[in-house]
Amino acid sequence: MTNQEIRTYLEEHAEAKYREFNSGLIPGSDTILGVRIPMLRDLAKKIAKDDWHTYLKEARNDSYEEICLQGFVIGYAKADIDELLSYAAAFIPKIHDWSVNDGFCATFKIARKHRDKVWDFLMQYKNSKNEFEQRVVAVMLMDHFLEADYIDRVLAVWDELNHEGYYCKMGVAWGVATAYAKFPKETHAFLLNNHLDDFTYNKAIQKMIESYRISPEEKEMLRTMKRK
Repeated sequence: MTNQEIRTYLEEHAEAKYREFNSGLIPGSDTILGVRIPMLRDLAKKIAKDDWHTYLKEARNDSYEEICLQGFVIGYAKADIDELLSYAAAFIPKIHDWSVNDGFCATFKIARKHRDKVWDFLMQYKNSKNEFEQRVVAVMLMDHFLEADYIDRVLAVWDELNHEGYYCKMGVAWGVATAYAKFPKETHAFLLNNHLDDFTYNKAIQKMIESYRISPEEKEMLRTMKRK
C-alpha cells in the first residue's frame, strides 16, 4: 500500500464518535482521525509482512493514527535487532502522547530476545530532556525487563528518571506498581529507600492499592506507607 492508500484507508475507517472519545483521553494530540487501535494493529501487521522498509521511509506524520501505525510496524517487522533499533531511534522523537508511546513499547516484544542490546539502547534516553523519551524508558522496562536478572537494575533506573513531566512520572509510577506485583520483596525494599518525588511515589502506592494482583493484607500495609 502507498502512503496515500493508507491515508485513504484510515479516513474511510475513521469514526467521529470515537475520535471525540479518544481526543478526551489523549491530551496533546489534535490530529486524531478516530480509527480504533485493533484496526491499526491489523493494518500494521499487513504492512510488516510487505515492503515495510519503504513504508517507514515514506510514512506520513499528519495524524495520530499514522504515527501510531509506524510504531506498530516497527514492533511487528521481522529483521535484525540492530536494524529495528535504528528504526526505533528514528521513531521515538515522533512520540508526543502517552498512547503512541505505550503502544509502541508494548509491541516491541523483540526486546525480550535481545535484552542486553535493548537495555543499552534505552539508556541513551535515561537523562533526556524530552518527557516521552524518558517515558519510553520507563514503559519499555516495565513491559520487557521485569525479570529476576534485571529487577534491581530496573528499579535503579526508575529511581533516576527525573523529568518533571506528568507522563514521565506516571510511567514510573505504573512501572513500580507493576514490579511490586511480580517482585514484592525487591520492590518493597525499593519503596523504603528511593529518590522518587512525592507525587510519583504516592501514585505508585495508589496503583498498587488498586491492583487485583496484590493481596488485601499487602494493600493495608501499603496504605501506611503513603507520604503525607
